[in-house]
Amino acid sequence: MEWRAFGPTKFRVPVIGQGTWHLEEDDRRLAITALRLGVDLDMTHIDTAELYGDGAVEQIVGEAIGGRRDDVFLVSKVLPQHATRQGTIEACEGSLAPLRTDHLDGYLLHWPGEHPLKDTIEAFETLQRDGKILSWGVSNFDVPDLDAAARIAGAGRIACNQVLYNVQQRAIEHAVGPWDEQHRIATVAYAPLGSGRCSPSPRRRSPSTRSRTPRPRI
Repeated sequence: MEWRAFGPTKFRVPVIGQGTWHLEEDDRRLAITALRLGVDLDMTHIDTAELYGDGAVEQIVGEAIGGRRDDVFLVSKVLPQHATRQGTIEACEGSLAPLRTDHLDGYLLHWPGEHPLKDTIEAFETLQRDGKILSWGVSNFDVPDLDAAARIAGAGRIACNQVLYNVQQRAIEHAVGPWDEQHRIATVAYAPLGSGRCSPSPRRRSPSTRSRTPRPRI
């Protein structure tokens, strides 16, 4: 397995990780077995979110990594509607419990929302100082959003930008990807197989898209 730096952080992660969107729709026992097998195969970067299954997926992930927390680079995400300063802190605490851990390796804003980005970033910094998260980043941010976040946070603070990217969805190659590279932010691709749409027999529809960089709610 190839490993790369997680943006400007000291962490290195495998280039192939495990996403958990829709995992609650599968047989729970098989889902847990699959996650554990993935860790055995060095796919130790596990990404989840409070949104997934209304919290059910975090419970599945917590069970799957039980006894193996130190082997996993664990990332979750806060919903934009929760991303006030206090709301972000409370959402993080709400994710730690079902994940059965006292910290996240990465914590992301799921997509840009209505609450001031400055408040969300201040909450991220507080959580990091308190040891509840070891790094923070964003998801579904395009260049104007990234510029705004970088102005607020300063250089070297944003660890990653998690975005939709696969052979059918390549919009980030025009501006977002180069921005991430220029600013040494890790680009984390989600739905790299198109949620099944890149195969002859898709299981699920890809999330809806918007103008600019797509912001599917995943």
